[in-house]
Amino acid sequence: MNEEVGNGVSSDEARLGQWIGSIQARCGDLAASEAKVVALLLADPLFVGASTTAQVAARAGVSPPSVVRAARAIGFTGFTELKIEIARARGTTRFFAPPEVLAADATSAAVLETSIRAGTDALTALGGAVELPAFEEAVRSIQSARQVIAFGAGPSATVAADAVFRLRAVGVTTIGIQDYLSAIIATRLLGPGDVVIAVSSTGRTSTTLAIADAASSAGASLIAITNQYGTPLATLADIALVVGGAPLPAQMAAAGSRLAQLVVIDALVAMLALRDPERSRLAERAGIDLPDIC
Repeated sequence: MNEEVGNGVSSDEARLGQWIGSIQARCGDLAASEAKVVALLLADPLFVGASTTAQVAARAGVSPPSVVRAARAIGFTGFTELKIEIARARGTTRFFAPPEVLAADATSAAVLETSIRAGTDALTALGGAVELPAFEEAVRSIQSARQVIAFGAGPSATVAADAVFRLRAVGVTTIGIQDYLSAIIATRLLGPGDVVIAVSSTGRTSTTLAIADAASSAGASLIAITNQYGTPLATLADIALVVGGAPLPAQMAAAGSRLAQLVVIDALVAMLALRDPERSRLAERAGIDLPDIC
């Protein structure tokens, strides 16, 4: 029997969710043929695990060498190692089944259950996607920053706004500018010692990329919070905090990635407070009621 961990999730399910998250995080800049193989892997990993290279190639509509290249591109030595990893996780089929697309007549219970699963899967995937050295470097960068600007567009704007509040709460001088032109001007006036946190699930949002480019050109440190490596934002960033996550229906995709991004912000703030207790005292003097973190 699988050991239960956390909120009723088995250790095998957690490991598999992290594994899927790490794969999704690394498929942002694949060749077209390799992307087809990875898409098949995420949609039907049990088929991939039970098939030959030729069978996977035929179903994905690519050549057999593309299957091998795809396996290597997402971190395996080859297709054989990928199949071995799938075999180890065969008993946890819940993560192999994509969340259902909600129909117009979906019940309240179905909507709630699907929303909970989207969030749970996104948070589980986060553990396999975000790289600890990058996370620790982000903490050091913010800790020593003269000032921080956080920016996000659309749904990512809420994550950026949360970052502004949470970082201010532990004594970090943080600025949030929603207006794009004002943000561009402010970012161009930054310099070494300043930090910009750019949030974008896709890593391709044009306004966010413009802010990120302005930060790099000004000499500020750029921290990206995004879903995949290899995207324009992740490539441009000095530090990429990638949350990964398995593909979700359009109704749930933004919600899942937003939750994972918020957890990254919470973790950064917790680390800053633990590294420098004076930051917590600053928050207390400002009259902000924070939850215990020790």
